[in-house]
Amino acid sequence: MNIRSSTYKHLFFDLDHTIWDFDKNAEEALHELYGIYGLKELGLDSAGLFIETYTRNNHKLWAEYHLGKITKDELREARFKQTFLQLGMSPELIPAGFEDAYVKLCPTKTNLFPDAHETLQYLSSKYNLHLISNGFLESTTIKIGGTDIAKYFQHVIISEVVGYNKPHRGIFEHAINLAGAFIEESLMIGDSLEADVYGAMNFGMDAIYFNPNGLPKPDDVHAQITHLKELTSLL
Repeated sequence: MNIRSSTYKHLFFDLDHTIWDFDKNAEEALHELYGIYGLKELGLDSAGLFIETYTRNNHKLWAEYHLGKITKDELREARFKQTFLQLGMSPELIPAGFEDAYVKLCPTKTNLFPDAHETLQYLSSKYNLHLISNGFLESTTIKIGGTDIAKYFQHVIISEVVGYNKPHRGIFEHAINLAGAFIEESLMIGDSLEADVYGAMNFGMDAIYFNPNGLPKPDDVHAQITHLKELTSLL
């Protein structure tokens, strides 16, 4: 697949891990909650290890959620419980309300990937931009509002509202129809190979893999960027 900038009219972006820096924002929130909930006094000596363990569990559970293997409630119940137990905390010491506090705090963080505003501003002058997120409605709305990126997007498509998660073709079909777009004039940009890239490609849509950590690129994925600003020269 070659990126054919002259043929695109609609660009569809993922939000978490693509525009909104999920891991950086989560790290900030968890550092705060580590202190607020006195996790050191509860036996978790290292905030870094706590955050690292949570991040690994959260990524795994989100991958399962993308594929419909677990529900929103199961994801939210499991990620901190698994983390606390793996780090040796007794079940009776697991702090009540920690998940709820995290869900309220984390979306208020405003770290975006470098040059996000500049890139989106440039692209929005040339293309119709849309968001397709597997995130949850309330937190996604807070993230978009707090970072002032809503102005770039004509539509925000959220899986919890649509009833399908990426990579299901149903959410891509909904997005295309909502945008009044044709598949051949549309391009998906996202960090998840499974949800964003293969989801779009299997639907017949071109895709660019956002790969800021320089992970190995599969041979069947032909277009990737490591920095959002690269889109301004590609498109």
